[in-house]
Amino acid sequence: MLKQREKRGAIEFESSETMMIFNENGKIDKIVPSTRNEAHKLIEECMLAANVCAAQFLMKHEHPALYRIHEGPTPEKLEALRLFMGEFGFGVGGGEKPQAKDYGKLMSRIKDRPDAQLLQTVMLRSMQQAVYSPDNVGHFGLAYDAYTHFTSPIRRYPDLLIHRAIKAVVSGEKYNVKDWHHLGTQCSMTERRADDATRDVTNWLKCFYMQDKVGEIFEGTVAGVTSFGLFVALDEAYVEGLLHVTELGNDYFVFDKARHEMLGERTAVRYRLGDRLTVKVARVDLETSKIDFTLVNGAAKKTSDTAMPVESAGKKTLSVNKAVRDDKMLSEPRPKTTRALDQAKKERSVSSKRGSTRSNSNQSNADKAGNKPATKSVKKNRLKDNKNKGKPRHNKV
Repeated sequence: MLKQREKRGAIEFESSETMMIFNENGKIDKIVPSTRNEAHKLIEECMLAANVCAAQFLMKHEHPALYRIHEGPTPEKLEALRLFMGEFGFGVGGGEKPQAKDYGKLMSRIKDRPDAQLLQTVMLRSMQQAVYSPDNVGHFGLAYDAYTHFTSPIRRYPDLLIHRAIKAVVSGEKYNVKDWHHLGTQCSMTERRADDATRDVTNWLKCFYMQDKVGEIFEGTVAGVTSFGLFVALDEAYVEGLLHVTELGNDYFVFDKARHEMLGERTAVRYRLGDRLTVKVARVDLETSKIDFTLVNGAAKKTSDTAMPVESAGKKTLSVNKAVRDDKMLSEPRPKTTRALDQAKKERSVSSKRGSTRSNSNQSNADKAGNKPATKSVKKNRLKDNKNKGKPRHNKV
């Protein structure tokens, strides 16, 4: 099966899975990494074979069904990927329409590099989401001409539809659905909604675990770059939090989406996806499922060579993420923010606007009281102060 996978040129991304271990009181004791062994891989390949067999059976009998489709990268994302990879001396083959094999060849070239995780993440984010549709266009990531969800650890409604369609064919009948396209859109939406719900619960549990670690210092890796800051994944805790842009230093940082980086205009300090940072846990908010970090300057970088055990005697375990399977890793990654974090961001923006309004009101009152207009030098300093307002008075070492 693995040889057939390699022959097709299917893309296989490495991912980090974690588990929460609970103590006898039902509290989270720790979060540990989980690994996939040969048994996991064998089961996954058998599931893929069953899904492909079901899709081919329905195609052969020309019976309508919901296929799991995954299209190749859009021209815009492909251009951004080539721009990014070009800075590292790599190219993406396949011209305007690369195939999974072209991605696979690039993966084999970068897998032994120290920045392989960074490059792999950028490649993953260049792809589109996998969705359900009655229009079979194949599966780009798995390199299948036809693929559907016939079997899975968690029974999905699309699986049930495929079972009904196969049963109808075997019985010499036809399974009628009013609108297959609408059904595909609905199933794709509910899948994302379920993923969001799972992510919200996981984030809350991780916040609960981290609430007694405020003030502690951790080593971490930049896992996401946005216009308002960096998301940092902690090494030992396997938890992500936000390092807001105002915590990056006394500078104005510009977000470069194509390069996945923040660049300081004055200092030219650069923060990029995959960078190693030392951060301190500044705040944990259970209500918004939000963890905030501050940057620790001058702290020594540490690397841990010891892996935490996956199992612990007398402890209960809960799988945080499902095993890497079919096209789960090949869907476009979602933003690291949650709905609660988005709300917190809006509240912060509103608070900033209120402060600006009060400042303008005070200035207006001063002018009415007969104060002289500010000189050019004063105005220049005031603009500089406003630009750096709310930023710590220190530079990155």
